[in-house]
Amino acid sequence: MANSSISKFHEKTRDERIKIIESFAFLSKEDVAILKGNGGITFDHANNMVENAIGTISFPLGIATNFKINGKDYLVPMAIEEPSVIAAASKAAKIARKRGGFVMKADESYSIGQIQVVGVNPKASIPKIIKATDEILRLANSKSKTLSKMGKGAKKISCKELKTKSGKMLVVELLIDVGNAMGANVTNTMCEGVAPLIEKITGGRVILRILSNYSTKRLVKGKAIFDKDELGGKEIVDNIILAYQFAANDPYRAVTHNKGIMNGIIAVANSTGQDTRAIEAAAHAYASRNGKYTSLTGWKKDKSGNLVGEIEVPMSVGIVGGIVNVHPMIEVCNKILGVKSAKELACVIGAVGLAQNLSAIRALASEGIQKGHMKLHAKNIASSAGVPKSKVDEVILRMILEGNISITRAKEILKNL
Repeated sequence: MANSSISKFHEKTRDERIKIIESFAFLSKEDVAILKGNGGITFDHANNMVENAIGTISFPLGIATNFKINGKDYLVPMAIEEPSVIAAASKAAKIARKRGGFVMKADESYSIGQIQVVGVNPKASIPKIIKATDEILRLANSKSKTLSKMGKGAKKISCKELKTKSGKMLVVELLIDVGNAMGANVTNTMCEGVAPLIEKITGGRVILRILSNYSTKRLVKGKAIFDKDELGGKEIVDNIILAYQFAANDPYRAVTHNKGIMNGIIAVANSTGQDTRAIEAAAHAYASRNGKYTSLTGWKKDKSGNLVGEIEVPMSVGIVGGIVNVHPMIEVCNKILGVKSAKELACVIGAVGLAQNLSAIRALASEGIQKGHMKLHAKNIASSAGVPKSKVDEVILRMILEGNISITRAKEILKNL
């Protein structure tokens, strides 16, 4: 069985790391060549993806080790420019392994499509829409033969009335099982397809016909137990819980707390070709669902004094469609991850978000966030200052000891050396 707990992975050379991943994920020679390439896409790829293309831009791609989720081991690709994130996720996953790893559960892949109707009496129109549910669903499902053949597609109709400065509006919502896709395109197609029928039934005028990225019917939730001794003892556990309570009760802290969670979530989403803007928007809206912005995670102690972390967040992701099957590097990343469904991918992403949060608040509640982070930051500074590889470690050490990490100081130290 594949094992994601790899000793001193960070100390290995690039070729050694790729060799391990090649064996773990059964990569082909072509996959390895893509990993060793310049980011996975050519200008021609880019020119087909966006308008007015002039080039491409790359982000560092790393691997988080040690993850065990629902009994399965994963090496998790993470694309992010910020130092310490991948190391922090790997460390938290290693601690979680001692108590069985992460236990995660994802909802079915339900997308919500919205059709805005104006110029109607909503109260009079809603019964008409509900009565025509079967007709509307049939028409919606005729727009996707693929989903229909799979037993998925549009499943339910609901309605709501909005009171606005421009008058009352009717919103008709389609609940659509989009399977292993993120589902934006098929949801929009179905909404546009049924709009004329909605107008005919209500006598109103349809304006917007589009999905909602607030994917509250597509949550991922789960937990992990972090051994108190591995964390550093009772005081650290208590401090982590106090740090969480700070975030739970103060929006200014909660935003930074949740940003740490999203460091992990978005890094995995980047590497697997997800709509990161949709994920971010839904997560922050969900953090405010009770009228006050708060933490997306919860932390408490179990009877033995170990730390228990929980997460619940909307997670609209897919393993087909979009750039998933177009971008060569993303195809390789998904192969490394080895997920077989959108729900499994959601579970992995949610687990990484929880792991990232644990590492961040553990650092904050003990030695402070800068100790580990600044070493990696100093490495970037030394590189920017033009320090040769043979002198990097010594320049980094001196800057950290002095507490003066800057390009100017790096150049001065190099000159003295």
